[in-house]
Order: sequence, then C-alpha cells, then structure tokens
Amino acid sequence: MLLPQDMTVQEMRVLQEFRRIGQETMTLEEIRTIRHPVGGGEAPAWGLVEKGYLQADETRQSVTLTARAKEFLAIEAVPQVEASSGD
Repeated sequence: MLLPQDMTVQEMRVLQEFRRIGQETMTLEEIRTIRHPVGGGEAPAWGLVEKGYLQADETRQSVTLTARAKEFLAIEAVPQVEASSGD
C-alpha cells in the first residue's frame, strides 16, 4: 500500500485507531496505548500534527482530527483483486 504524504506505518495506525473507536479527539495517554508493530508512543501523533492530519489542543495533551484526516479516513480502500473480481 502506498502511504500519502510520506505517512509512516505508525502514523497510519494512529489514524486507524480514531476510526476504530469512532472519536474525533484522543488524549496523548490514549495515543500511547495504541499497539504498533514497531515504534509508537507520541511520535506518530506529533508527525500527523506536522503534516496537518491532527491538531493539538492548547495544552498539547490531546489531538483532534482535521478535515484532511477525515477525508483520508473516508476512503474505502479495496484491494485491486477484489475490485476487479466483479467483471
């Protein structure tokens, strides 16, 4: 899978967690508990803030999805094999 804007696998995982739990805002404590195959912690969230997918609150203790992230999460990716199997 090609990741947009040089997004890392860890950053993608953070965005997926927003979708999974159905919230638009998460605390840094919640972000720290996300299981990553490699890496994790707060770094992926701060990377997403820098790239415009998340916005930090004034105290930098929580982050909220931006319109850009919501657009990205609205994409329903379908593997190429499944997409072409209905021919």
